[in-house]
Amino acid sequence: MDDRSKLLLKTLVERYIADGQPVGSRTLSKTSGLELSPATIRNVMADLEELGLIASPHTSAGRIPTARGYRVFVDTMLTARPNGSGFEESSIAPLQPDQPKRVIASAANLLSNLSHFVGVVTAPRKVGVFRHIEFLRLGERRVLLILVAPDGDVQNRVLFTAQDYSQSQLLEASNYLNAHYAGLTIDEVRDRLQGEVDRLRVEIATLMQAAVQAGSDAASDEAAQVVVSGERNLLGVSDFSNDLGSLRKMFDLFEQKTQLMRLLDGSSRAEGVRIYIGGESGVVPIEDLSVVSAPYEVDGQVVGTLGVIGPTRMAYDRMIQIVDITARMVGQALSQK
Repeated sequence: MDDRSKLLLKTLVERYIADGQPVGSRTLSKTSGLELSPATIRNVMADLEELGLIASPHTSAGRIPTARGYRVFVDTMLTARPNGSGFEESSIAPLQPDQPKRVIASAANLLSNLSHFVGVVTAPRKVGVFRHIEFLRLGERRVLLILVAPDGDVQNRVLFTAQDYSQSQLLEASNYLNAHYAGLTIDEVRDRLQGEVDRLRVEIATLMQAAVQAGSDAASDEAAQVVVSGERNLLGVSDFSNDLGSLRKMFDLFEQKTQLMRLLDGSSRAEGVRIYIGGESGVVPIEDLSVVSAPYEVDGQVVGTLGVIGPTRMAYDRMIQIVDITARMVGQALSQK
């Protein structure tokens, strides 16, 4: 493309993002700053359409960007302007240091509220270390297991046991585990338990084995590692409101979460903000969705990823700023022990 074609594509994308209406040659003639006739602009638009960068909806003589057109715009024409996207970082209340679960949930809500789309955050990867363990009797053959991680994160699991335990037996098992196994990873506990189970009292050994399995399950639970907020915002997006098929696919995606986990795992290996447009990620097969994501760090190590999911017609400069700021806020909140 020559400079004239690039400027017209940039103008068309920006107008369509702002207005949501197909852009015609007269509008481009007025807003591009180029002294070109509508006929000349129509010729350039025909060239852009042949390149697959814009398309003509059946109901309009104007043009809209394709996913490929958005990609060219984002890669070569987008300029992120400090404080030029409608808000300032100083106006956002910082995330409060708290249990990691609450920080992650607050971050997902913040992303959703700022973007008016969907916020998604992966929780920090767990290594399965516990600081404290407690068993509470819920009823006959039902025990509540409470696992407290070194960072203060709390996992609760209901155990269904083969025999009934008194609260005094559960307290004895809790005390023994905390005295001998606190600070070890779940895998280390499992390895030591194999050599010690024969000389432990049966009830303690049984509860320990159940706790190890529950802790292992919690650490590997992918669904619990992805927090999604603001799905209903997409119901108000005009691009989707008349397409029930796309909405159904999107809500299936948010409910299953496995695809989101794979997408965000890929983003965690990138430096800075990453943008997926349409179905180009190969993971989220929805042509009308875009994802703006970034990893976040704790103590200099990447431990998770967050992002905004919305229509391809989004203000990418604003989303980049939202995602970048939130990633830094999450890292700061989680780094404060």
